[in-house]
Amino acid sequence: MEKYLINPNQKIATINKNIYGHFSEHLGRCIYDGIYVGDKSSIPNKNGMRCDVVEALKEMGLPVLRWPGGCFADEYHWKDGIGPKENRKKMINTHWGGVLEDNSFGTHEYFELCEQIGCDTYINGNVGSGTVQEMSEWVEYMTFDGISPMADLRKQNGREKPWKVDYFGVGNESWGCGGNMDPEYYGCLFKRYNTYCRDYKRGEHIRRIACGPNAGDYHWTKEVMDKVKHHANGISLHYYTVPTGNWGHKGSATQFDKNEYDSTICKAYYMDELITNHLAVMDSVNPQKWVKLIVDEWGTWYDVEPGTNPGFLYQQSTMRDAIVAGVTLNIFNKHADRVEMANIAQTVNVLQSVILTEGNKMVKTPTYHVFKMYKEHQNNTLIGSYLTTDSLSSKNDNKDFPQLNESASIDENGVIYSTITNSSSQKSAKIKCQIADRKVKSVKATIITGECHDKNDFDNSDVVEIKEFTDFRQLRDGFTTTIPACSVVKFVIE
Repeated sequence: MEKYLINPNQKIATINKNIYGHFSEHLGRCIYDGIYVGDKSSIPNKNGMRCDVVEALKEMGLPVLRWPGGCFADEYHWKDGIGPKENRKKMINTHWGGVLEDNSFGTHEYFELCEQIGCDTYINGNVGSGTVQEMSEWVEYMTFDGISPMADLRKQNGREKPWKVDYFGVGNESWGCGGNMDPEYYGCLFKRYNTYCRDYKRGEHIRRIACGPNAGDYHWTKEVMDKVKHHANGISLHYYTVPTGNWGHKGSATQFDKNEYDSTICKAYYMDELITNHLAVMDSVNPQKWVKLIVDEWGTWYDVEPGTNPGFLYQQSTMRDAIVAGVTLNIFNKHADRVEMANIAQTVNVLQSVILTEGNKMVKTPTYHVFKMYKEHQNNTLIGSYLTTDSLSSKNDNKDFPQLNESASIDENGVIYSTITNSSSQKSAKIKCQIADRKVKSVKATIITGECHDKNDFDNSDVVEIKEFTDFRQLRDGFTTTIPACSVVKFVIE
């Protein structure tokens, strides 16, 4: 029996709600069809936003939404997406599928979406093909409440008061699709562009995010941190879980054997090593720890579903993805002192999305239910916790990884939330939980579980759901339980 210790007296850090953030790019059917259908659509909408999707995202507790990219951000010129829709410039989306982008979803539409959801805003600016002036004017257009050319233009386009920009990304993947830059060059460029992204409203600070590394590129982190230091509030990290490790053949989202399942979970656990090592590099340059880590692209990446546009990155989602989500969110919680925000890629119809749409139909994926299950962690206090666990082996990686992972938080009323993921596709796990200095009044639990290939689709949308979990025995100071294979469980302890 594994030992699980929770110490509510050890208060470590606030879990920033934006760790549970999401990412929406002009890619495939993420924006168009997935989120935005236009106000003339027969699909129920409010100002063009799908009502079913918005309500689902609100129910899930989406706290912050990154837009417009991604690679698309560094070819996006924001003035093409404002003003009367019939006059907006059309372009070809050269990064994603070579399809027509009519710019009918632009700055005003993005803020309308965020207002409907009730979430924070994260805009990614164009450094790759854009100018300092263009970026500076966009910030002015969005946030300046006064007399100026851009504020006047915003008012002409129907918005009197400025919006609030919570986060602003100065470039995206500048080491790759955002300009193929060297880190030293980008670091200097960041300072130049960032200088003109001004805070126009007293007391409101836009948190600026510098382009950080691709996965384990610690050299990029070191060189960029050496340049930006206190000029940046955060530095990004991108890491995708590709089960085969082969970007040319990533594997199927739904057809996989045990070895490929194990390899996927093993690679998901790599996130903990990446965060730990990048933070060490950051702290070697900035021991004051001014700069936070922003994991603004993460998730599983498989081959696209057969018969779909390869540039649309449309993939299904199974219980395997739910396990990846559970493991990763627990890792983020454990690093709450330095990880300020994370954004899964991507919200609808792209990669490890939480929602799939097809015409007027909508499906909530297993990953959706994990985010909904974990949402009580948002803004709670991370508390000390430790769980013993067996190791599992990934034959494809020649590497071991933990069977179980967990995190625990406490709210302002003293209620403890514990989320546990059993990564094994076959083995259950017996656990005895003890809580320090706490006489337990009640324990309630919910579970997401199933065979690792289980999925929700348009014919069967409720195969994987959050269900009540009763296979535990309450103790005076905790509980005992058996966590089923391939499951994510949340305990609420009072």
